[in-house]
Amino acid sequence: MVEQQSAQLDAVFHALADPTRRRMLRSLADSDSELSIGELAAPFRMSFAGASKHVKYLESAGLVRRTVQGRQHLCRLDAERLADADQWLRFYERFWSDRLDALERELRKPEPKNEIRNTRNQARKKR
Repeated sequence: MVEQQSAQLDAVFHALADPTRRRMLRSLADSDSELSIGELAAPFRMSFAGASKHVKYLESAGLVRRTVQGRQHLCRLDAERLADADQWLRFYERFWSDRLDALERELRKPEPKNEIRNTRNQARKKR
């Protein structure tokens, strides 16, 4: 079970690693309906075959569902796997949040007056 979940998560992150596939997912998320592979390919000026390979990758990661109606292949977003990836990332969020909070505190500290004078003097000397 754990190995299967790990493999699914690996597939999602690998699929998301490609900017073309991320833009395709965004297009599907922004769409009110299904999009054809041709519509997904249009912004990239790529062939149907090239776009179809990206869609197959997204399908195998469980991010897209494709239905075939005659010659038309329609795609829609399946966000369940994205939720799994988000859950995995949220576990690590506390690590970046703590570091970002510490950085914010450091940046908000007022500079001691002596340091301000030294910085100004150094800037004058460089001129």
